Amino acid sequence: MNDARPAPFSNAVSARIWEQRYRYRVGERAIDADVDGTWRRVAQALAAVERGDQSGWSARFHALLKDFAFLPGGRILAGAGTAHRVTLFNCFSMGVVPDSLDGILTRLREGALTLQQGGGIGCDFSAIRPAGLTARASGNTATGPVSFLRVWDAVADTIQSLGARRSAMMATLRCDHPDILEFINAKRAGGLRNFNLSVQITREFMQALDQGGDWELVFPADVWPEGLGEAQTLLRRWPGRDAPLRCRVLRRLPARELWQALASAAAACGDPGVLFVDRINEENNLWYCEYLSTTNPCGEVPLPEYGACNLGSFNLTQFVRAPFTAAAVFDFARLEAQVPTAVRLLDDAIEVSRFPLPQQADSVRRSRRLGLGVTGLADALIMLGLHYASAAAREFAQRVLRLLRDAAYSASVTLAGERGAFPAFDPDEYLRSAFAQRLPEELRSRIFIHGIRNSHLLAIAPTGTISLLANNISSGIEPVFDFHVRRRLRAADGGAEDYPLTDYAWRLWRGQRGEAAPGPALVTAAQIPADAQLAMLAAMQPYVDNAISKTINLTQAGPAEVSGIFLDAWRLGLKGCTAYVHQAGRDIISSAPPQG
Repeated sequence: MNDARPAPFSNAVSARIWEQRYRYRVGERAIDADVDGTWRRVAQALAAVERGDQSGWSARFHALLKDFAFLPGGRILAGAGTAHRVTLFNCFSMGVVPDSLDGILTRLREGALTLQQGGGIGCDFSAIRPAGLTARASGNTATGPVSFLRVWDAVADTIQSLGARRSAMMATLRCDHPDILEFINAKRAGGLRNFNLSVQITREFMQALDQGGDWELVFPADVWPEGLGEAQTLLRRWPGRDAPLRCRVLRRLPARELWQALASAAAACGDPGVLFVDRINEENNLWYCEYLSTTNPCGEVPLPEYGACNLGSFNLTQFVRAPFTAAAVFDFARLEAQVPTAVRLLDDAIEVSRFPLPQQADSVRRSRRLGLGVTGLADALIMLGLHYASAAAREFAQRVLRLLRDAAYSASVTLAGERGAFPAFDPDEYLRSAFAQRLPEELRSRIFIHGIRNSHLLAIAPTGTISLLANNISSGIEPVFDFHVRRRLRAADGGAEDYPLTDYAWRLWRGQRGEAAPGPALVTAAQIPADAQLAMLAAMQPYVDNAISKTINLTQAGPAEVSGIFLDAWRLGLKGCTAYVHQAGRDIISSAPPQG
């Protein structure tokens, strides 16, 4: 095994990630001489769309990226400034898959083209009629949404076999769809390895669950050409429809039965997660012109049809001064000063990026959504001597997110003064959203007067690969999985190699303290109870206008524990939740991706 570690990498895995995924090559010729060359390439490409002082903005962008202080989405690092015809956006939403063969195949084609160019996708399959119903046009019997998930999965496998990056997809289904139980158990039945699954949980369902009542499984009544006769109907909001409509009741079951099936499947295989869809839409800044029923593959960005996530994360470890000492301090002033440059960099990425589909370009430019976030939280807490499960850690995280929110919104208002507000902006309606009402009054006033460049500005992504690139800092806001793991990477011949890997903060601790006993803040996910992980999510969510990707990591938990976690997530005001039960003793990093 080659253990080469070119500066500034501290381990062979990070260096290899850069070589394989982010270093620009033309054939066998390396264009990026080193990782600084990668940063300069990206900075110059994004600054090229500036109307003035391009060299100055290139230098500012480079300074932002240097030493992994700010980590833009992987597609930006890999594609900006290259001749590759790829998108700079990591993930897209295909929206609601229509209930017709032509509509289904159109969405499948669009999804395939997006996956081919390196973008993950999210789809809502709720509009597809349940298995067993007669198709109105052909008279054939419908096979249901889960059958089409398997078609999508097979296409994703084929695209991956052609050399594209591993496909990532999110599928969602409403909790009142007649095929919801089959959807919940779809991964337990085997396959669907390219999918994350999430159930759209409504407020009505949570009320039925709380009251111990029955729950109706329904489908829009207008698919029955022969009429409804004596069938019972209910008024429900349905994806793909502009307003609530009459839905035919096809089945009733206890709400707790459905919930227990959900918790059991999640405990067994990590899927499905839950999306509290009503809360997502109430908090959406664009509530007045879009309805959200799906997300990107990891759940941190709820998206409209053809929407995309434009992500970048501040590496919090790079803002800690004098780590592991009594003088350890976080440089809030430096972080605040860098936020406007990061907002501008991501806004410029919209202009630089190609898009697999013209509809995606139109949707992205209509709202100019950004997803500015943080990574390395757990390592930064360790370096500051704060236990992840402590109130002090949550207060620190809240302070970081509040600063990020206010600085990002302020920068976007300033940018609107220079470049104009996003096209879908309506000042009165925008400021009525639940999230916008929590903004400081001074910011709300500025938004009303000057507009804002980007409809959304904040998202906490899982940052798995780019955090590994940055010398294996902890991912997103996740606790450190373990201080020592073996990382399995695919080899050039199609096989796999295992590499030993040490956590960033642990390596710094050992470098400073040698064999001294670890301090109390040096904890891993297995040492942090589920309620403390949820509490961290709840502390940060009010300051995030998109969402947060965070998996509640568990050991030796069953359906009852997972049920409790999902209930607590609802009560704490979260937008969604995923739980994953790790196998005891496993130290190979698994491929189970987190959701929001």
